[in-house]
Amino acid sequence: MVTGLDLHATLHRIVTDAVSAVPSAQRASLLARDGEQLVHKASVGLAGVLASPQEVAGGAVPATVIETLSTLSTLSTPDSADSPRVMAAADWYREHLPGASALHLVPAGAVVILTPVHVQGQTIGVLAVEQPGGQAPSGEVWARLRALAASAGAALERRELYNDKARSAQEVRVLEGVLNAVAARTSTHELVEMISKGIKSVQLGPQWRSVHLVLLSDAPSGGARGDAAAREIRVYHVPHRSPLAFWNNVRDGALIAGRSVGIHVDVRNAPAHSAVEQRGILEDAIDRGVHGIAVAPITPEVLEPAIRRAARAGVPVVTIDTPPAEGSCAQAYIGTDNVAAGRLAAEMMARLLPGGGKIGALTFWLSAMNSRERIEAFRAALSGTRAPFDLQPPAEDRFDIELGMRIAREAVQTGEIAGAFGVCAENGLSWGAAARALGRAGELKIVAFDLLTDTLEMLREGTIHAVLVQREHEMGYRAVRVLHDMVSKGIDATLAGLPTRAGSGGGAALRFIDTGIDVVTIERTPWSLPLSDYLPLDANRKAAKRREQLPYESRSKELLLVTVDAGSEGYRDERAPLDARSMVGRVLSAARPLIVDTHSSELHDAPDVVEARGKGAHTLVGVPLLAGGSAFGALVLESGRRAACSLDDLTMIERIVDTMAVAIENTRLVHRITERTHELERANRHQESLLDTIRELSSPVVPIARDILVMPIVGTMDAQRSGRFIESMLQDITEHHARVVLVDVTGMAVVDAPSVEHLLRAARAARLLGAEVVLVGVTPAAARLMVEQGVDLGSVITRSTLELGFAYALSKTGGQIVYRRSPHPQPF
Repeated sequence: MVTGLDLHATLHRIVTDAVSAVPSAQRASLLARDGEQLVHKASVGLAGVLASPQEVAGGAVPATVIETLSTLSTLSTPDSADSPRVMAAADWYREHLPGASALHLVPAGAVVILTPVHVQGQTIGVLAVEQPGGQAPSGEVWARLRALAASAGAALERRELYNDKARSAQEVRVLEGVLNAVAARTSTHELVEMISKGIKSVQLGPQWRSVHLVLLSDAPSGGARGDAAAREIRVYHVPHRSPLAFWNNVRDGALIAGRSVGIHVDVRNAPAHSAVEQRGILEDAIDRGVHGIAVAPITPEVLEPAIRRAARAGVPVVTIDTPPAEGSCAQAYIGTDNVAAGRLAAEMMARLLPGGGKIGALTFWLSAMNSRERIEAFRAALSGTRAPFDLQPPAEDRFDIELGMRIAREAVQTGEIAGAFGVCAENGLSWGAAARALGRAGELKIVAFDLLTDTLEMLREGTIHAVLVQREHEMGYRAVRVLHDMVSKGIDATLAGLPTRAGSGGGAALRFIDTGIDVVTIERTPWSLPLSDYLPLDANRKAAKRREQLPYESRSKELLLVTVDAGSEGYRDERAPLDARSMVGRVLSAARPLIVDTHSSELHDAPDVVEARGKGAHTLVGVPLLAGGSAFGALVLESGRRAACSLDDLTMIERIVDTMAVAIENTRLVHRITERTHELERANRHQESLLDTIRELSSPVVPIARDILVMPIVGTMDAQRSGRFIESMLQDITEHHARVVLVDVTGMAVVDAPSVEHLLRAARAARLLGAEVVLVGVTPAAARLMVEQGVDLGSVITRSTLELGFAYALSKTGGQIVYRRSPHPQPF
């Protein structure tokens, strides 16, 4: 039965039936258009010749072969459009089998019967069956071949329709991701990785081997058109790894929940290889008094002492993604039911391999509880089927992507496995990369976990057949909601409303919130969602969470979320002078996109084109990032395919790049504003320091005689300065036991009513300490102004000069001024 689960199996079955339909036939293949190439989609009897089921069919392009179908001579009724097309088998294999190493096996006089494969009235491929005897097929055989070709066309058309829907949904998803990056001020490295992998997952045909970003490092906002020469560029390279977007989704769900209940969520990451460091993060959080903790345990047993300490301190702890250790003090587990997920994975594998076979399994850590639960459930479910399955001993890559690739490749190459189980995230990608490299893409049945961008790409191309997608965004969201309820309503009251599941090995029941899982395939099946439906469904779920606003009690609470750090290894950027002769230089100068054939373009000798050609690139594309009509950077894409980028491809890339330009400009603008703010803060601090110095110098306190102080005032006397003036004066009166303070107002800018009021307040304060304030230096202009404004100095004594004021002060303190005549010098 055709279910749409496995296109490779469907096409292989059609080719097998075609061989059976032609008497004495032993070999057949199905070739179909794939962009500008013709590839073998399925074959029978050509295993020794074709290295891969999807190998390119020689050097012929689709147009040439498809045109051949309408012009080939026929063995019977040549004028009938419905007649079989045939050609000499040796000629066909020579043209369409790379290497043609099996020509000696072709019987003399053998022909190949060619049956066109149509999709929506267009010829898109051919079903080619070898007829050893050379005779034309009978009417019955020909009708059977036409029916099989029609079935192949229907399968390819159905897959293309689902693929088109998935491509459109993923393009929307990528654009939404870039728009979110605008608001989140995502780093340039992360943005480039998002765009690179996003474009690859949308455009499978070009097979982009490299996508990197070039920015004019000194370009102002809006760029600088026409001055590309003698400029410096910064090139951002994307790491050859898949990002753990899983943990980013967990973080986003937690932050959204935190905002909805008005609580602060502190997100910390621990290296994937360091459970001890993760425990240290929990210990620090308990010390600083966080109100609740959500953690994804790397090794639950290592984390348990910190969880017990949190319980003693009254801090609730829930685990996400991985259950806690048996008998843990953690209050709940929030995440996937890993036992149910393992069973689902086994069910999908059994449908992909109804005849059974050897199965390989790869995980991050065999000691991780989620891995153990999935693998054991997978093993148990397979053993319950009628088919003979043999699950090989599972391997672990310990978060080492290169090690995972080597393990998977060795298993595919030497283990004779028919299927592969990617237990966690990138494990499925390791299996997919191995299948691609060894020519078993589509043939090796792969069931993977988590829909990373590269996983999505492999699912669309048929390398991965089914993906079990966890709802990690929901994990982060529910964890914060539950912790908030524990903090505000009480732990016991919250736990009373949560479901339980028995601990492993029959241990104590554990509070458990199953966040669910989706089985995703490229087409709709009775057991899975099609990718084209899942992508908008996932987006709608997240949007619904963002819209929720719940009542909350206090914003002063803090929760801690501890996840796993994917690390930044692989990120690389470099600076270089911009060569105006390069393709990038042309793109920046003209502010227009360029598509370059590295072998035949007029730019074939441009330095970056030469470099790309040396790395095996045949197509090079540069798309400018524009602001104000000028280019401040370019996205550069490389493909090993000839004519890889169509106008439709370029249009889609431009849409994404335009949005990317907004994100980068936003990041740059925020950076400039932040830098300017810091500069202003530094200048303000410097100015405050200068003002403090000026204030200290403008109102110094000078003891000039026993019990007498002088305080000159320079500038204005306002409310703020008045407070400091009085405080300083009172402190010095106490320190020097002063009885008289001479306040010299000669340097005041203006002596008006408000200023005098401040001085009178100072005089009243001094009087409380037994000291008298005397105003000195009152000028005629100041005196006239005070009279005009009706200023009443009350009992405050005034003197016109400091000398007169000093004389008054001496009289109050019992001192006197003694004038001595200088002695006349004596003659020698």
